[in-house]
Amino acid sequence: MATYDNLPVYKATYDLLLLLFKACRDMQRDYRYTLGEALKKELIDLMTNIYRANCRAEKKELLGHATENIEVVRLQLRLCNELKQIPLKHFIVANQNVESISKQLHAWMKSCKN
Repeated sequence: MATYDNLPVYKATYDLLLLLFKACRDMQRDYRYTLGEALKKELIDLMTNIYRANCRAEKKELLGHATENIEVVRLQLRLCNELKQIPLKHFIVANQNVESISKQLHAWMKSCKN
């Protein structure tokens, strides 16, 4: 079993979290403390679920929660973009990371079923 910090999905999630911490600094105050905090909390929950799934033999349920987390992040990012709260450059990079994380989670779930 690989340590959690060597997992590509964990690294991609961590990179996304760092990007969003930087992007949230430039949000308007109202959005920074509502949408920005919710986004960061959801990503921290995602990282926690990835860590827990890596440590347990029964991964399916936690990977399901992680998949839900990444979909919520995707929705919140879209809202940030439509409200013009993060620069387009950050939105594009964040969406690429979200897509990568989503694909990795689905592949991990598929490998657990077999």
